This record gives sequence, structure tokens and C-alpha cells, in this order.
Amino acid sequence: MSQISPPGPAETGSDGQPALKRVMGPGLLLLFIVGDILGTGIYALTGQVAGEVGGAAWLPFAIAFIVALITACSYLELVTKYPEAAGAALYVHKAFGKHLLTFLVCFAVMCSGITSASAASRAFAANLATGFGFEAGNTVILLIAMAFMLLVLAVNLRGVGESVKVNVVLTAIELSGLLLVIVLSLYFITGGQADFSRVVAFETPEDKSVFLAVSAATSLAFFAMVGFEDSVNMAEETKNPVKIFPRMMFTGIGITGLIYVLVSICAVAVVPVGTLAESETPLVTVVETAAPGVPIGELLPFISMFAVANSALINMLMASRLLYGMSKQGVLPPFLARVHPTRRTPHTSIVFTTGIALLLIAYVSLVPDSPVVALLGGTTSLLLLAVFALVNVSVLVLRREDTGVEHFKAGRVLPVVGTATCLYLVLPWSSGRPAGQYEIAGVLLAVGLLLWGLTWWSRRRA
Repeated sequence: MSQISPPGPAETGSDGQPALKRVMGPGLLLLFIVGDILGTGIYALTGQVAGEVGGAAWLPFAIAFIVALITACSYLELVTKYPEAAGAALYVHKAFGKHLLTFLVCFAVMCSGITSASAASRAFAANLATGFGFEAGNTVILLIAMAFMLLVLAVNLRGVGESVKVNVVLTAIELSGLLLVIVLSLYFITGGQADFSRVVAFETPEDKSVFLAVSAATSLAFFAMVGFEDSVNMAEETKNPVKIFPRMMFTGIGITGLIYVLVSICAVAVVPVGTLAESETPLVTVVETAAPGVPIGELLPFISMFAVANSALINMLMASRLLYGMSKQGVLPPFLARVHPTRRTPHTSIVFTTGIALLLIAYVSLVPDSPVVALLGGTTSLLLLAVFALVNVSVLVLRREDTGVEHFKAGRVLPVVGTATCLYLVLPWSSGRPAGQYEIAGVLLAVGLLLWGLTWWSRRRA
């Protein structure tokens, strides 16, 4: 094996730190986007969405796809204009120049990534125990989850090239699970056993109008579309990001949107809505109905295990690059911008975010029945939609700044529409979200304000 040589002068940034290593071409970037959007959400959310709107469960996924596509246009204008790590926090910082606002955006995105990765680690441990058929108490699950997170740490420290190669394998596995649902459902449908009348039937809860039920279901479905925004944090590790980002972003969102709509249509056509909504594993129910002879109960724990492993890996990649990018901008302490001289990975940010994740894993494991844990998915969606609204506004503010480079343009209408749709899915009277999500978001932002205050105070003393 050839020795890895330290980076030369051309690979060193203006701050004297080594530059991040550019290893992601079009194919790896596409798989990163697809792998980040696809995840455990679709495996569990289909039944909940059907419970809100009935057989037309495909409609909220289609609306969520459109909302994501509109906001992705704003992200594309900004990532091709400012191809640097840190994503949304960087754009808001450039647009408004308010350290407090930037810090809160950074903290909200980081919380969403680390919380998702922490929950995924526990899910990985639980699926591992189920897949191999051994009884595991809470302590064993906790130890497996922490060991898994340390493995993610090792892969992340090793280098982005190794990380995205692991992502390729895991994406292929999690994609196979959804394709299995679609193929077996189509076999059932072509046999004339499906009921397509359910696909266009609206069945809403008694306390909600059709419009509010669709809004609530879209808020749920949007969580399954979240992930496309993480890729912009990898801009400094992408080859020619200005050229390849728009094509790969649109392709990735298009692929996942199509898969989600097909899965939701097949699920409702094969299984009655009531049964689907009551199932904790709705896609398992779909496959068991469509093909009773397929041992999906034995296969799914392993497919789910790899799916959540991919979610954890990508979210930890995103969180570490976010802290690294904002440290370079002077919003966070400078030690988080350190880059390993040979591996050229932001090693201090990787270790820092992993430490937070381990603490969250411990909390989730020690309080497994906490309602806070149950609401974290919706809270993640809530926080990110608020960030998306700010990103859409930032596009319009930054139009007056000419960087002198060719970049993608989202136009004037799409950022306005993106802001309005994101805010619509955030506000309590239009989104139909439970109050608990707002309470958790408020606590997280309060913690963020405390950390910002401590950072400001330490800088004043320095």
C-alpha cells in the first residue's frame, strides 16, 4: 500500500490549515444525496400518513417532494455561489451578519443531525439484537449503540473517501428494501387482488378538515424528504461543485420522490388503510400481505439495520462539517476548524460531535419510553423547515452580492414560494403539529442561546 503524503502548499487553506480532500464526483455525490434522503422514515411513516388522510397517502409525499424541490433550488443557488462547508448557517451568516442568528441556525441543524444519528444508533442496536435473535436488555442495547457510534467515528476520521464508499454499500442495501416492497406489491396488484379504489379515498380524523389533515400529513411526510440539504456541507470535498451539484441534487430528489410515491400507492392498494395505520411496521405488513411466503420478518431487521447505519454515518459527516465550516467563519471556537494533516478530515469537529452523540445515546437508552424521544422526528422536521425558510430569504438578500462566478439561479419566484410553504408547515395553526414538538424545539433553542452566551463571554475575556 502506498504511503499517504502530507498535503502540499496548494492543498493548504489561507488560514494555514490543510484543505479538505476533494474526493466526491457526480456518482458519489448522487449516492450521498439518495442515501441521506432514503432512511428509516419511509419504513415507519407510511402508516402514520395514511392515518391522517386515508388512501390518498401518496398526496402528502408528492407535496413534500415539491416543497423540497423548491427549497433545493435556493440551496443550489447558494452552494454554487459559495461552495464552502457549513451550508445553511454560512448562507444566513453572509445574508444577515448576525452572530446570534447564525449560531441558532447552526445549532438547530447540528441538533437535527446529531439527534437523528443518536436515535439511529439505538435503532441499529435493537435491529442487530432482533436480527440475530438474542435477548438484549437496555444496558446491552446501550453498549452496542455506543460501540456502533465509535465505529462511525473511526470511519469518519479515516477520510471522506472511505465514508462515502461505505455510504454506497449502505444506500444499495436500504434501496433494495424499498424496491422489494414495490416489486412484490406490483406482483400482487397484477394478480388482480389489489383495491385501487382506496388510492383516491380521503379518510380524515373527525377533528380535522381535509385541508388540515393533508397539511398535518405533509408535515409528517416531509421528514422522509429531509436530507438533501446535508449534501451542501460537503461542498469543499466535492470535485467541481459548481458544475455537478445542480444535476445531482435534482436527480437525487427526483429518484427518492418517485420511490416514496410508488411505495405509498402500493401500500394502500395492497393493505386496507386501517390495518396500515395501526401497524408499527407498515411496509412489513404490505410485503406479508403481497407475498406471504417471503421471510420479510427475518430480512427486515437487517435491511433496517443498514438503513439506520447509513443515516447515522451521513448525519455525523454533516454535523462535523457544519461545525468546521462555522469555525472557519469565526462563529464557533477556532479549534473546531483544525484539519488532520494526512487524512485531511476535520478531526476535532468529528470527535466533538461524536461526544455529543454519545451523551444523547445514553439519554435515549436510559429513558426509552420518554415522550420526548417519540417526538424528536417531528421536532427535527420543524427545526429544519424553519431553517429552510431562512435559507430561501437569504437567497433574495444575497442577490445584491456579486461573487464574479457563474452559478445556478433559482429565480425570484421560487425563493418566495419556498419561504411561504416552509412557514406554512412550521406554524401551529396551519401545520397541524402537536404542541410537544414546539416545546422540544423551544428547549433546544434555549440551550443554543445559553451556549451562544457562553461563547460570547469567553471571546470577550480572550
